[in-house]
Amino acid sequence: MTLRFIAKDPNTNGDHCPTVWYDDVAKEFVIQGWKAGPELEAECLTAGPVPDTEAVVRLPARMIDVLKEACSVAAEDGASVR
Repeated sequence: MTLRFIAKDPNTNGDHCPTVWYDDVAKEFVIQGWKAGPELEAECLTAGPVPDTEAVVRLPARMIDVLKEACSVAAEDGASVR
């Protein structure tokens, strides 16, 4: 399996919550987050357009350890930052 589950938001009931995975074939993070509202999306658009194939999502800051774990998994898998 290429998609490795990392974790869900630790402060939710397990349903409908932000989640992080790592795809070891595509070398990508897969993120399920809350949809950005119109004001946040408009603010993000000041940095450039958001193509139809992309989305702005939000994750709570309390998921910092989840994101660190996902980065560690990617690093162990040989993903590099360039």
